[in-house]
Amino acid sequence: MSGPLPLKVEAVRQFRRRRTMVAFGFLLLLPWILVIAFQLGGGGPDEDGRMSLADVATTSGLNFALFTLFVSTGFLLVVTVALFCGDTVASEAGWSSLRYLLAAPVPRARLLRQKLAVALGYATAAVLALPLMALLAGTLVFGWSDITLPTGGTYPAESAFGRMAIIVGYSLVSQLVVAALAFLLSVVTDSPLGAVGGAVGLVIISNILDAVTALGDWRDLLPTRFTYAWLDALQPDISWNGMIQGASLSVTYAVVLFALAFRHFRGKDVTS
Repeated sequence: MSGPLPLKVEAVRQFRRRRTMVAFGFLLLLPWILVIAFQLGGGGPDEDGRMSLADVATTSGLNFALFTLFVSTGFLLVVTVALFCGDTVASEAGWSSLRYLLAAPVPRARLLRQKLAVALGYATAAVLALPLMALLAGTLVFGWSDITLPTGGTYPAESAFGRMAIIVGYSLVSQLVVAALAFLLSVVTDSPLGAVGGAVGLVIISNILDAVTALGDWRDLLPTRFTYAWLDALQPDISWNGMIQGASLSVTYAVVLFALAFRHFRGKDVTS
């Protein structure tokens, strides 16, 4: 793309950041750490006899990828998405380079669009990298076979990629609210740590409130209420209700938060 601050230039700048290397390095290493953990440890159902994704994680590479995504969705992926989207503008302000970018001249709306596009691109790549590496590691170590469901029965491996696409796609959409809040805080504050921490804090508070059953139906408005709705895609007949509600909620919050970010930045007095 031509013009001030092309996407390619911004993408290369962000790729060279140490946090990008560290984030992707950890995401690509985690599946192998889990493989070692399963190889060293034992397996079997819980004490109450119930089976979980952890109990069937070593039955195939597909099961291992699902387990890795399950244990990472609630926190690790949240931190990763918040890191890419919360650091992008605040870090420029922290380095006192934001005003120089605007003086290039780069229109404010364009600057924000380019940074948001690159941040979302890296966040998407991160969310995709984890299950793909987990699938590779799991297949090499545990082999390739049908998905074994914790509730009993199996799902043909030949048809599993469609289910995996639904699961990963929903995981991406559900992280939009985290990305949007982190991006808004990145525009509001000059502290990258504050932007990232604020977005992660939202998830923690939302999870705590979700445990308060006295809230009743009000919990359906919490941004993390339907985080694990993708588990419905593992049923013989997919149940879409939870995923539709979760995706709608996440997109709605994201649109509002992104709009607030652009509105605030348009009139912000940039001195750093």
